[in-house]
Amino acid sequence: MRFSDLLSMSVNNLRRRKLRTFLTVLGVVIGTASIVVMVSLGIGLNELTMEQIASYGSLTEISIYSDAMWGGSDDGKDPKYMTDEVMDQFRRLDHVTTVSPILSTYVIMRQGVYQANVNLTGVTKEYMEKIPLKEGTVPDTSGNELQMVVGNMVPRQFYNPKSRSNRYGMSGDDVPDIDFMNKPIFVIFDTDAYYQSQNGSTTEGGTPVKAPKKYLLPTSGLVEGGLEDWNNYSYSVYVDIDMLKSQLKQVFKKKPIPNQPTNKKGKPFNYFVYEQAVVEVDDMKNVTEVQKIINDMGFQANSNMDWLEQSQKQSNMVQAVLGGIGAVSLFVAAIGIANTMMMSIYERTKEIGIIKVLGCDMGNIRNMFLLESGFIGFMGGVIGIVLSYGISFIANKFLSGQFLVGIEGDLSRIPPWLSVSAVGFAIFVGMAAGFFPSLRAMKLSPLAAIRNE
Repeated sequence: MRFSDLLSMSVNNLRRRKLRTFLTVLGVVIGTASIVVMVSLGIGLNELTMEQIASYGSLTEISIYSDAMWGGSDDGKDPKYMTDEVMDQFRRLDHVTTVSPILSTYVIMRQGVYQANVNLTGVTKEYMEKIPLKEGTVPDTSGNELQMVVGNMVPRQFYNPKSRSNRYGMSGDDVPDIDFMNKPIFVIFDTDAYYQSQNGSTTEGGTPVKAPKKYLLPTSGLVEGGLEDWNNYSYSVYVDIDMLKSQLKQVFKKKPIPNQPTNKKGKPFNYFVYEQAVVEVDDMKNVTEVQKIINDMGFQANSNMDWLEQSQKQSNMVQAVLGGIGAVSLFVAAIGIANTMMMSIYERTKEIGIIKVLGCDMGNIRNMFLLESGFIGFMGGVIGIVLSYGISFIANKFLSGQFLVGIEGDLSRIPPWLSVSAVGFAIFVGMAAGFFPSLRAMKLSPLAAIRNE
């Protein structure tokens, strides 16, 4: 018997029993929609977690800190400083693509009557190029001019020193109109000398402390975002690290550079020590390995993968539970299919006997019932997928805002592979449910089947 004949007989049999077929298909629809929606919720939560963590920084970045900058070593050993030599050691590690030391110093910025205490951060050009800009460009490092990339929330730090009761930067305050791109910004590096001169302090010789020199620094770019849009670059001002080091050496010729350690005699080192560094790894899967090596070197290494791994474990558990709930519904539908096939066999006993007497192959009888059950699974799977998309749309439109407070994104996500897998699984469940009934049909005695009323 040709396959087309088997298919035609199977479809016609399902059409003769419309109500039973409808109820059986409905069970598969509910089961398929349940498992797809449940799994889509797990996928959505997992992807939202990844997106949220990724917004805090790259998933292939490792942030490295040195405890020596904040009090030295607790075990009596020499403190582990991060120097240029250490940076070279990081670069030689397997899977490391770039290493960016970070040098920070606090400065005073002034424009008009306003001033601010700002964290001036020296970074490499590679690091600078990753900063999203809404205006301007990355600083030109070919010249000798120190240029700035200003965080989008830095204007909130400006205030009028003559009106300290009305400090800016707090919630609800009116932020002053600071124009970084078109108006000059004066920067004071020697903040101690500035405050001493303002307070009327004197030197050991009794002479008043002179006000430090102000430097005019141009702004090359502004970080993307408004005054309320926080990101990793919002509150800092970024400059080229090599130019910053040259600038600090020029300003503090006879004085220790702020935030730089000194030896036991109180004299500064002849090299710079970095409080932080950022290492870029070639792939997410290698982050944990590189992070462990850096920790073993005596430094504190952190990455977003720490949070991601914990979140994924929780997300996988949630996804397994939700998928299990949906699978139960589909299992109940499979029982319904098996019951439908058994009823069909009892109702078609004489038909089966006649087919056997005519010499039809036993495999054809089995395949006919498998096609019927598989077709039920197919129809239920396809309709269930359509229903799943509808439920997912409603959940994302009306429920995401209630469950995902402060987080943008869809709560339910149905990737193409889930839709295809769900239909294939529904067909498999249908054929599996019809397998034993088909064996029952093959074992019927032809003469007994014909005599049966």
